[in-house]
Amino acid sequence: MGRNGEGESVGRTSSSSSAINSNAHTNNTILRTRPDPFLIVCRCFSVITALTAILCIAVNVFSAIRSFKDGSDIFDGIFRCYAVVIACFVVLAETEWKFVMKFCQVLEYWAARGMLQIFVAVMTRAFPDYYGVQKELVLLEGISSYMLMACGVVYLVSGLLCIGHLKRVRQREAITRDQAVKDLEDLERRREELEQLLLVERVERV
Repeated sequence: MGRNGEGESVGRTSSSSSAINSNAHTNNTILRTRPDPFLIVCRCFSVITALTAILCIAVNVFSAIRSFKDGSDIFDGIFRCYAVVIACFVVLAETEWKFVMKFCQVLEYWAARGMLQIFVAVMTRAFPDYYGVQKELVLLEGISSYMLMACGVVYLVSGLLCIGHLKRVRQREAITRDQAVKDLEDLERRREELEQLLLVERVERV
């Protein structure tokens, strides 16, 4: 009878521990499946802005090649090279790479980022094709420049409305929440290991 009682107690302990573990894992899953919609929208807009800046880079590269190759306007080619370099900074800023943000902390502010994007858009639109050739390239210059200018205006207005600050706060909260979930999983894993050791000891005593 004693052994049966102990076996039943061990069974109840193991079943209760498994139930607790399943509830803990369910809570962790719920925490992980609740992304912030605001951060998702900001991330999608960053992707759109980065793709638009890449289009500006391609347009300026082709324009620079044409200027240097035809010898039509050397100054236009040099101007396009500067536009390519600055547009690369726009793309890097949208990736929010820590290495870049460390040395260009001003790009963390949306107002400054928007002004930089508008500047690149103006540089892309500048020096139109005076000779009337390669109209497709001129059309791409207009499309890419106006798209990047629109993104820059959105960033500028959002920065003035402190939406960029709200994004940074939400990002810090998300990082803290993910770290808390990770720590909770480590504690649960450690608790499971300790429970397994206790169960082994009880079985050996029986």
